[in-house]
Amino acid sequence: MLLIGDGVRLRQRTLLAMVCAVAVATVYVAQPVLAQIGRELGVSESDLGWIVAAGQIGYLVGLAVLAPLGDMLDRRALIGGQLFLAAGGMLVAALAPSLWFLLIGLAVTGCFAVVVQTTVAFAADLSTPAERGRTLGMVTSGVVIGILGARILAGILADQWGWRSAYAALMLLLVVLSITVLIQLPAEHRSRRRSYRDVVVSLGSLFGEPLFVSRGLIAFFLFASFGTLWSGLALPLAAEPWQLSPAQIGAFGIAGLAGALGAARAGRWADAGRADIVTGAALALLALSWMAAGQASWSLWMVIVGVIVLDFAVQAAHVSNQALLTAAYPHQTSSAIGGYMIFYSLGSALGATATTAMYAVRGWTGSTVLGASFALFGLCAWALGRRTVAAPR
Repeated sequence: MLLIGDGVRLRQRTLLAMVCAVAVATVYVAQPVLAQIGRELGVSESDLGWIVAAGQIGYLVGLAVLAPLGDMLDRRALIGGQLFLAAGGMLVAALAPSLWFLLIGLAVTGCFAVVVQTTVAFAADLSTPAERGRTLGMVTSGVVIGILGARILAGILADQWGWRSAYAALMLLLVVLSITVLIQLPAEHRSRRRSYRDVVVSLGSLFGEPLFVSRGLIAFFLFASFGTLWSGLALPLAAEPWQLSPAQIGAFGIAGLAGALGAARAGRWADAGRADIVTGAALALLALSWMAAGQASWSLWMVIVGVIVLDFAVQAAHVSNQALLTAAYPHQTSSAIGGYMIFYSLGSALGATATTAMYAVRGWTGSTVLGASFALFGLCAWALGRRTVAAPR
């Protein structure tokens, strides 16, 4: 394990959180402007979810192929390079003349957005055991800030200069961060070199570990529920009776940020040995949040409450899951986090595609039932996992 002084300094934590925020924003930035993209590129309402899913599919490929590199190479150089390549995908998306070019650009960016997992694992390895949960809480907060902040950024930019401007802005931020990482983060010198085959085999072996599979299934349903809300919410908000603009829809991300940041303390709870209990409570809260989020047809205030609660629950469960995994697999943190996020990516893609298809058939009520069902499945996975796994404390 590589430690710097007494652990990760605040400046380095902040930079790592910013890397996560901007990288993950590239996958979710389309959500508040789906209707605008659909009008310009001629995409039907039922197919809009594929614009979000393209990034998730690329992300899934990156998790399987690129995430294991974090257990082989200098992660400072790896993070810098992946950020730069993700910027190339954003450039393609910003200039896309048709839906297929947009999907290709988003898939390429999604593939290299797995820099998030490299960054989270690097942060865990830079930390002392006593501060690992706190560090993961701050860095993972960057992930949720990126997911939700992307909506605010995209909504504002789309209102002023169109949806392409959001992708152009993210491209510039990725390039700047790529350079900053190479200057500010420490180089990593590994005492033992491992082959790519070794780390891939190591990753594959995790899928036979009960703790890993249990946490992965929780992540799958957790982010399927999360994706159901955030990939579908723009549709009822843009429709009657609200007819909100992209900027107004994006502003709902502020409520999500409040909820996510409120869960930052989950890292401290994990350090205190409460990670498993926090996960179960968060999943129950996630299911309840849909009672409020489902009222988008008649009450925006209820939606705001639902968004805050949902994002609090998702962040608390996500941090707790990662804290358990990095403690359980300290010698393969990149593979453990990358493998765990395969479940996350599949769940997010399912939520993104299923919610728009469901909305086209059953409206927001159908999407609400879908999101709540995913949350309940996650709670069941947690309960079953407790019977088969003795989680580390």
